[in-house]
Amino acid sequence: MAGILYIVPTPVGNLEDMTFRAVKVLKEADLILAEDTRTSSVLLHHYDIRGKLMSHHKFNEHQTAGMIKDRILEGKNVALISDAGTPGISDPGFLLARTCAAEGIEVQTLPGATACIPAIVSSGLPCDRFCFEGFLPQKKGRQSMLEALASEKRTMVFYESPYRLVKTLQQFAEFFGPERRCSVAREISKVHEEHRRGTLAEVEEWFREHEPKGEIVIVVAGAEEERKPSGNKYKLKHEEERERGEGGKDFNPQ
Repeated sequence: MAGILYIVPTPVGNLEDMTFRAVKVLKEADLILAEDTRTSSVLLHHYDIRGKLMSHHKFNEHQTAGMIKDRILEGKNVALISDAGTPGISDPGFLLARTCAAEGIEVQTLPGATACIPAIVSSGLPCDRFCFEGFLPQKKGRQSMLEALASEKRTMVFYESPYRLVKTLQQFAEFFGPERRCSVAREISKVHEEHRRGTLAEVEEWFREHEPKGEIVIVVAGAEEERKPSGNKYKLKHEEERERGEGGKDFNPQ
């Protein structure tokens, strides 16, 4: 009889955000897959979880997904965790879930921590309908995506590196309009959690003067019916060409 693939959310900050069921599943799993075994070991030690740990991340998931699927078909129960939050949401997880689902393997995703939901609910912006965009492309495709999103009516949620936050807010102001409302959530559920709300222009100015640190979630209000895209596509195109010319490296979030 085949086993089960459990997708288990882990805290984005406070270790006490772990659910009772998540701890139980991890203690009983035959194998735990972790994005970074060093990071996950801290959480597992905190809850006295001693199961077998194996590395599973975006650089090896194509090589390991088939092998893991075979072990589940043999009857092993496998739990997948990422460094923080729910696997598959801007983290490894989709490929393994798809591989197992295609084989008829039961995939159970536990409810739990994710950064985007607390950020949008705390933003003060409409959260009955929203779209999650994760990390935007840093070069190719960024301009066309921003142009398309300029007319999006739903509240939008983005993840961003603190090193690129000011530039991204500036580009949002150019494409969406500087008066568009937004909220930037930083270090959700951690000691220094912060929510900075205002127009895109106001929030950009704040973080230009106060260097951002930690994990960042940007929530942007949807377009009003009468609003037209206001993006400066020529400026962005020039910036992209300049970056490629300088050979600068992109930030690679973990």
